Amino acid sequence: MEKVRRVLVHVYRERAAPQQVQFVQSVTGLFADCDDDDEVAVSCSLDSNQFVVSRGAEGRQIPLQRPAFCPIKHLSAAQAAAIPLDVQRRGVDVGVSVLLQTANQRLLLTRRANQLRTFPNVWVPPGGHVEPDETLLDAGLRELEEETGLQLEPEEASPTLLGLWESAFPAMLSRGLPRRHHIVVYMLLRSSLTHLQLQPSLSPSPAEVSACVWVDVRLARAVVAAVDGEDGEVRLDADLPASFSASQVSADGVLTESSLPLAVFVTRAPSSGPDVERVSTGTKYALKLWLRTLKTPDT
Repeated sequence: MEKVRRVLVHVYRERAAPQQVQFVQSVTGLFADCDDDDEVAVSCSLDSNQFVVSRGAEGRQIPLQRPAFCPIKHLSAAQAAAIPLDVQRRGVDVGVSVLLQTANQRLLLTRRANQLRTFPNVWVPPGGHVEPDETLLDAGLRELEEETGLQLEPEEASPTLLGLWESAFPAMLSRGLPRRHHIVVYMLLRSSLTHLQLQPSLSPSPAEVSACVWVDVRLARAVVAAVDGEDGEVRLDADLPASFSASQVSADGVLTESSLPLAVFVTRAPSSGPDVERVSTGTKYALKLWLRTLKTPDT
């Protein structure tokens, strides 16, 4: 039997065996009742190195969402045919992104390094691909340690799956045909330590991370308010500070305390021209889900 090299998305529908999703298929669209539906409720599982998404009533359902401007959603037949065959054969990859919540309700976001091929200089939670034979939790803890140096033991992680995000790169067709297609699993992990207690253990990998910030609830609400794809002024609380503390990561991994303007975190994804430093659209979605958990804590 050929060894599995990548964990890919499969869908289970109408009692048939799980089928691998094609690169040019929108996973969200496969479960949507109409073309305009960008959010659906699904169940998911990782079994035999297949990430299976279904819409059955069994198990806990979580939201799956794509942006309204999702390039996979808007692909024409001609555009889909123009995607190189080696890209089309990739299928849909699976990633895990960790929302690490501290005891004083902060979340860690990292800025992707400038030299990365996808989404450089964009703010995201720590995360990456699920490797064969890993659980979702194992993948999340591994990526958290590789990117930030923070170590959590599985027994103390208490993971909660918040939702799934359908991501493509480039993020909009105006920036070119998609070259990557993922389902990102947003996983909430709660630490018993505050961000001040965790900060000394931060040791980010400069190959992947160029800065870190501990996001509080007020900043998270501001980030969520800057909806990508919308026009008009972003409505922000009048008492928000003009800047927030961050840790810059040097080429040799040394952290330097600095501050970043609020504008960085409330910048929308541009529809044309070069991309800019901003919080990713998927991260905004994840922050919205996180804020909901604070209003309705687990009992």
